[in-house]
Amino acid sequence: MKAIVFDTFGGTEVLHEADLEIPQPGPGQVRVRVHAVGVNPVDGKIRSGAMEAIFPTTLPAIPGGEIAGVVDAVGAGVDHLKGGDAVLGWSGTGSYAQYALADATVLALKPAGLDWTHAAALPVASDGADRALDILDVKAGETLLIHGASGALGTIAVQLAVARGARVIGTAGPGNQEYVTSLGATALVYGDHLVERVRDLAPDGIDAVLDAAGKGALEDSLTLRGTTDRIVTTADFRARELGVVFSEGPQRRSAARLAELAQQAADGTLVTTVGATHPLSDAAKAQQASDAGHSRGKLVLTVD
Repeated sequence: MKAIVFDTFGGTEVLHEADLEIPQPGPGQVRVRVHAVGVNPVDGKIRSGAMEAIFPTTLPAIPGGEIAGVVDAVGAGVDHLKGGDAVLGWSGTGSYAQYALADATVLALKPAGLDWTHAAALPVASDGADRALDILDVKAGETLLIHGASGALGTIAVQLAVARGARVIGTAGPGNQEYVTSLGATALVYGDHLVERVRDLAPDGIDAVLDAAGKGALEDSLTLRGTTDRIVTTADFRARELGVVFSEGPQRRSAARLAELAQQAADGTLVTTVGATHPLSDAAKAQQASDAGHSRGKLVLTVD
């Protein structure tokens, strides 16, 4: 099979295409013929070696942990999925490949009305958003500030927070203000004098902050909150030195919750935005875009 591999840690130049043996599913696993792969910021951090303390990586490695595709083979003990089922979820092996293995319990059936690229945009972002909002204990009537509201996780977090009854102020670039507003948030351009501008919008204060951008927003968040309490980042590794919670595994990876949100996405009641697609062979280019940030929605690799 074709796969993208890195043999050493470094920049996107370490990524290269390789021909590998097709993996065989073990007990409780299925093999998925991959159609689309979500590209996540963590992929680049693992590739660079920045995540070694959290996610040790055995080299050579295939990047990626999120898939949408068709069940191709079923391991022993799996009775709720069968060959030919269209699924989305998390892979147990690197997903930048034509085939990937996955624990059958973390895959959801893909609704017919959800295309492959939007299916691949959902698992990691929805799980991360749910987890962060639960850590923050966001409630109806509260005001939540989300940094990076136009990104993949931010897009989902805005909508889930609004569904909880919260008021959301979402920061994003100038070109994404209308998009963030369309998700149900009050949009705000990130950058200079952010604290003052947020206070103008929320004179009674901010109840909680979710940083999905990782672009130096924690200091402003601490100023706005006046405490480290109820600030969570999914993207800034300086969190611990600043006394802020960094939202990381173990993720819940609930297939039932994923199936619920996938159906909402298929029905059009949950927006999943694919910012750009790249063929598998252009994985380095996709990771360059992910590393740079500022993307609207999700970057997705399509697999032939």
